Amino acid sequence: MTDATVRAWRVLLAYRTEVLRGVRWGASALWLVLLARECYYEGVPFDREGLLLWVATGAAAFTIGRRALWTVLVDFLPFAAVLIAYDYLRGFADTLGMPTWWHPQVDVDRFLSFGREPTVWLQEKLKYPDVRWWDVVVCLCYISFFLLPYVTAGVLWIRGRADFHRWAGRFVTLSFLGFGLFALIPAAPPWAAARCTAAQVADHPSNPGCLGLDGRFVPSGGILGRMSEVRPGANPWVERLSGKGWSELHLTVAQSLLRKGQGTVDLVAAVPSLHLGGTMLFVLFMWGRVNKWWRPLLVAYPIVMTFSLVYSAEHFLADCLAGALLAFGVHFAFSRFERWRKARKAADTLEPPDPTERSVESSCPTETTVSST
Repeated sequence: MTDATVRAWRVLLAYRTEVLRGVRWGASALWLVLLARECYYEGVPFDREGLLLWVATGAAAFTIGRRALWTVLVDFLPFAAVLIAYDYLRGFADTLGMPTWWHPQVDVDRFLSFGREPTVWLQEKLKYPDVRWWDVVVCLCYISFFLLPYVTAGVLWIRGRADFHRWAGRFVTLSFLGFGLFALIPAAPPWAAARCTAAQVADHPSNPGCLGLDGRFVPSGGILGRMSEVRPGANPWVERLSGKGWSELHLTVAQSLLRKGQGTVDLVAAVPSLHLGGTMLFVLFMWGRVNKWWRPLLVAYPIVMTFSLVYSAEHFLADCLAGALLAFGVHFAFSRFERWRKARKAADTLEPPDPTERSVESSCPTETTVSST
């Protein structure tokens, strides 16, 4: 190949690189504009299918010229299919006829809180008739679970496929282990325990009629117990408060979608808390991948999430602990497997010996040399 041909190829490659860079920037800008329009007119896409579609197309746009387009399909289609299948399976978890837990989680919470029920106590102290700043924080923290795992997957994929696969494997495994526990040990959340009395759930039903009642019609406070003190103007019963801050955030479309979802999924799928489990899994996975200055935020995230879930009556403290333990177990198992796989791959790799080691060995006297002297 002549020098002129080499120069021509270099010019063509440089031109191709510049063209692909321009296409990448243009596609990325178009994606951002379309996403902003979607959020403005339709609201933030909280449904799993729509969110995964936005994440996958964004990942493709931001990697034009750096990665083949088919890798997006290869990686995201199985990830999306498995999680969508999980969504449908979760709806069947309460149809297996397993007895529902109504009392054990209340007893555990009272034991951990020295006799007080945490949800009741927090709503006594912090629930006001109007929206306070902590209600907005609770709302944002609660909905972060519906966004963060998938946004994390997209960002990791743009940075490198290996970390994407590590995160996807952990998150999918956590989700399906959670589904298995939902099916085997269905458990009522605090808002449900506040609507039903011990007599109404004596047979451990999964969908008793009392779930449809408003707390005002259960003066005893149900299994959860009564609120002994109430802020002026606030409702004197335990309420589901995860959506109370929506009005301040002007996310009415997302609020209606979330409430519709909460009304159609398994209502007694509380153990473990996947909200806290997913949060803890994110913290464990990102701990060694971020700058140390971000770590205080990583520590604070599961703490705020636990507070949000307990205060809003979405989960018991016991549910949150179970979710955290499950996340630790999944992350530990995957980390051990990845280390084992890396060690095995290194052992199977035929590499030439290190020349520095060879020179050191040659400079040391062998047994033969010593004996001859």
